Amino acid sequence: VVRPEPADEKPPEMSQEKPISLDALNAANPMTDGAMGDQKRHPLADQVYLLEEKSRPGEQMPIEEDEHGTYILNSRDLRAVEHVQALVDIGVDCLKIEGRTKSHYYVARTAQVYRQAIDDAMAGRPFDEELIADLDNLANRGYTDGFYKRHHTQEYQNYIEGVSKSRQQQFVGEINDIDGVWAQVEIKNKIQVGDQITFLLPDGNRVDQLAEMQTLEGQPLDEAPGSGWRVRLRLPAGAEVFGERLRYGLIARNLAD
Repeated sequence: VVRPEPADEKPPEMSQEKPISLDALNAANPMTDGAMGDQKRHPLADQVYLLEEKSRPGEQMPIEEDEHGTYILNSRDLRAVEHVQALVDIGVDCLKIEGRTKSHYYVARTAQVYRQAIDDAMAGRPFDEELIADLDNLANRGYTDGFYKRHHTQEYQNYIEGVSKSRQQQFVGEINDIDGVWAQVEIKNKIQVGDQITFLLPDGNRVDQLAEMQTLEGQPLDEAPGSGWRVRLRLPAGAEVFGERLRYGLIARNLAD
């Protein structure tokens, strides 16, 4: 239930929050002047909204908004890789990771991490803390293990940012073809010669410094500025051992600290 204060007006439906958000963003964005600048403010735009669950009567949670959007049910991302060993120990023999709204890069990276955690648990090896670092490399809103353990309410939510961000790695390319020591890559984000990159492959990763890049016609190239570019990247020494598996590779750029 969402209701305004004072509570003497009819509670609006959840969908009525949308025009309020759009109105606030339009007013803050000079690009909309003249196009939507004469739009009337929503009659409830200046009121405070509280969210109350039926199972928690009397516990009212405010809906907050800033220039980035509305912070409503802004959960952190779920992460349970550190609990895989405990799940195996209690007899769980199948894990499902929800990723239908994520990119194929996110799904590939996450599946790789959990696959290793499961294999380590089954083999009796200790949990590898580097797996948490691998997940931190993905764009995220901060992590929580949800209801696996008891937490304070604020530990489930992200009140700082309304979008997912990665400060350690960025997905920059997808390998489409292999020609000797060169990989033909479809660029997703900016990459340049000298960048430290990680080749993500089905059975392991390879970190290397990008030494050389070319156009598809073989002309030297220092930088590919972003999506829409297709280039050739020189593969790291020894990459030939991966054979045809290189065709399924993804490339991430390691960001500077």
